[in-house]
Amino acid sequence: MALRFETVSGVLSHGFDEVIDVRSPAEFAEDRLPGAVNLPVLDDAERARVGTIYKQESPFLARKLGAALVARNAAAHIEGPLRDRDGGWRPLVYCWRGGQRSGSFASILREIGWRVETVEGGYRSWRRLVVADLYERAFPARVVLLDGNTGTAKTDLLPRLAARGQQVIDLEGLANHRGSLLGAVGPQPSQKGFESALAVAVARLDPSRPVIVEAESTKIGQVSLPPGLVAAMRGSPRIEIRAPLSARAAYLVRAYADALEDPQVLADRIRRLRRLRGGERVERWAGMVMAGEGEAAAAALMAEHYDPAYAKSRARRERRAATVIEAANLGAADLEGLADRVGEAVSAV
Repeated sequence: MALRFETVSGVLSHGFDEVIDVRSPAEFAEDRLPGAVNLPVLDDAERARVGTIYKQESPFLARKLGAALVARNAAAHIEGPLRDRDGGWRPLVYCWRGGQRSGSFASILREIGWRVETVEGGYRSWRRLVVADLYERAFPARVVLLDGNTGTAKTDLLPRLAARGQQVIDLEGLANHRGSLLGAVGPQPSQKGFESALAVAVARLDPSRPVIVEAESTKIGQVSLPPGLVAAMRGSPRIEIRAPLSARAAYLVRAYADALEDPQVLADRIRRLRRLRGGERVERWAGMVMAGEGEAAAAALMAEHYDPAYAKSRARRERRAATVIEAANLGAADLEGLADRVGEAVSAV
């Protein structure tokens, strides 16, 4: 009998040696159960081929072809990725809705002697749990916002706060984006993938303790925050980091060193601000980047674009007055002391 999970926490504590997703690579890439590995019994092209035959020719012919393909691919997995698994190995297998693909693969593994189980409802049951937690229930812990203008090292403070025993959710880390036009650090997860990662982080919280999150808009790059979290953030106490423009510019040059390695790409990203800030001003910023004047470009961008944008955004939001922490410098040693001060402020709000 397939296993039925009632909560995200239940999935996280499944107790099996390995979770195997037998869906196609494209399905797996969009989202998956936490920690799952992909051993597809039908690849993307095979899945499309079987589906076409099912709809246009005959369900029987589709099942016949599907069985042959599943057997062939299962054999390759057993001889390949699974060749070193011993007799006591216990895998948990799932597909899209807990049907033929996971059932067929599990049957083959079971015949070998492995103690395999499947997930009732497959991936769709996981997705229902994620949606219920993020969209149908109130956020379970009290949120404390870590706020501040661009360059105040908020993201770098989060792991330092976690190391000091604070509960933290790094939204930008989950979104793989630094939260601004210049903030892309690589491919972002899909919306579903982001929500799965967030649901896992939320499930691991202690509801009796506050959780620190960085102040964000409703979107981080291309992914959106769920409404329950947005509501919790808007009504939460706020700790605001303030630092001189020169300190913030120096910090940004260090934090965005990877972006500065390719001035042309960075200048092209800056040029996307033409509509908002005008061609002449934007070209001046881009010219600074191309000339290797990183700190000057960072200072100009903050003073003329990001700081005004932050001020306008804050004026629109109804927030409680912030606890302000002033930081003269934002070097690595300074951030350690700043994290201590933020931690003390969290305990006081």
